[in-house]
This record gives sequence, structure tokens and C-alpha cells, in this order.
Amino acid sequence: MVSSMDEGIGNITKALENTGLAENTIIVFSSDNGGNVNCVKEVTSSNYPYRGGKRALYEGGVRSPSFVWARNRISSLRSDAMIHVTDWLPTFWSLASLQGKLSPNNPIKTKPLDGVDQWLAISENLPSNRTEFVINIDPKPIACGHRVPHAGIRWKEWKLIIGQGGPPSGWYPAPGVEDLVNYCGPHDSYIELYNIIEDPSETRNVSDKFPDIVQMLTDKIKAYNATAVPMGNKKKDPASNPRNFNYTWMPWMDMVDRVPVGTYPLKDDLFQDEYGQYDIEPTMDACFADDETNLDMNSIEF
Repeated sequence: MVSSMDEGIGNITKALENTGLAENTIIVFSSDNGGNVNCVKEVTSSNYPYRGGKRALYEGGVRSPSFVWARNRISSLRSDAMIHVTDWLPTFWSLASLQGKLSPNNPIKTKPLDGVDQWLAISENLPSNRTEFVINIDPKPIACGHRVPHAGIRWKEWKLIIGQGGPPSGWYPAPGVEDLVNYCGPHDSYIELYNIIEDPSETRNVSDKFPDIVQMLTDKIKAYNATAVPMGNKKKDPASNPRNFNYTWMPWMDMVDRVPVGTYPLKDDLFQDEYGQYDIEPTMDACFADDETNLDMNSIEF
């Protein structure tokens, strides 16, 4: 996949150079989540030293690298500014307006945007224009993920998790890195508070030391949830399982006829069980091995 992307992106950049558009082009690479770990055994990755991975509220699931290329607009620098995926649209919009493509009083109207313009944070390494964002508010269990309602929010250096931060919830190092492997502490209250600046690997839950911050961030989550639109989750489709395609993540809707006999073709009732597990075979997660026996599923409300 990386080789194919390298070739394709090379073709695009060459075309931009050949047509004289490179000087007026910005290229962004970004991601929607951390690498997938602890689900399909043959398809995995490492987000080390960050905790967890895709589906988790921990940094390994929500922190992802990005880079921006813009000739003569950005010098070589690294930014650790707080930037959310919703910030890309207003950032691009602002750049287009600065180029004269959109006037300040342009007729294009939108509903209020969740994102903010982050161009100065990106191009000049200035502080971010945001101080908080909701990580997730999800009352439904998911395959290979949380089994109880969960929510998470980041405010300045603080992150609050209510319910379950994972799974995946451990640390999954690359081969040869063994100094921190799958350690996790008790989850007595299912309230986790981390100082992400001081503890980016989320090893120290300090919720008992800062109850006022826990309460303030809980109130923020409740306020966001009060304006949330109804969930639009789709049913699980077993035909998408990478096991059907030699453990490769890929589009599948146009390949249903090529799914091998005896695997998992499309069915009328796609939600096979409560969690949509099918044959996913997750590795046991040490942090949440006893969840279903020590937690009232109805005890967490937002």
C-alpha cells in the first residue's frame, strides 16, 4: 500500500509541477485515528509509546501525525499545537479567501463550523486557536472496543475519560521495545484523568487528586451531549473482514462476489450478536478482562 501511495502521489506532484500549479498548492497528509491493535490478530500495528490504538480514547487511538507541504508558505518546523480534524475545512477556507477566491462577504453560507482556522499554528508555529475538543461520546458497544457507554474530552493539558478508554488499552510496542508492555492499573471508578503534557503515555490516572477538574470536564461532556444529534451507526458487514482479502484492509462493496465460499458473505441479518464480533478473535486485554463481571452496564450516564 505504501509503495502504491508513493507512486500515486509522485504522479500527482509531477503533474502539479508540469502544469505550474505547485506554487499555488497545499498538500496535507493526515489520518482519522491511530493504528489498529489487538483486534484481528494478523492485522496490527504499534502506536508506542502512546497507549491503545484505533477505537480507544487513549492517545494511541486519537493522536495521529500529519504533515503539510506548501512551497514558499511554510518553513521546516514541527508543531505540537492542538489541532482537530474539523479544523482542516475552516483552515482551507481561510487560505482560499486570502487568495481572493472567496471574498469576506461571499454568498456561500454554511451552518456554524465545529473547526477553527489553524493556519498560523501550522505555518508559524503559533499557539493553537482551540483549547478543547470532544474525543467521543458513545453509548453503544463496538466490536473489539468498549463494552459500556464511554466518553472522553480534552481540555488544555487535561483528558477526562468516563466509562472505558479502551480496549485496546495497553501499550503495544514495536518488536524489540520491551520497557513498557501492557501495564495497566485498576479501574475502580471508571473515571480516568490524565495530564497529557506531563504524561503523554497515560500511565498515571490522577482523577482522585483533581476532583474539581473531573467535575468541570464532566459538566462539559454533559453540555456537548445535550446538543448531540441522534446516532447514525450502520450495521456491521462481515464481508468487510480483512480475513476475506488475505488480511488486507481494502474496499469490499464491489468485491462481494469474490469473497471466498465459506467465509462471510453479505447476510440479511448482519448484526450477528450484541457486539458484532463474528470471528474477530481479539487478544485478551489485561485492563478490561473482568469488565462484564465488575461493572453495572447501566451505571454510566452522561
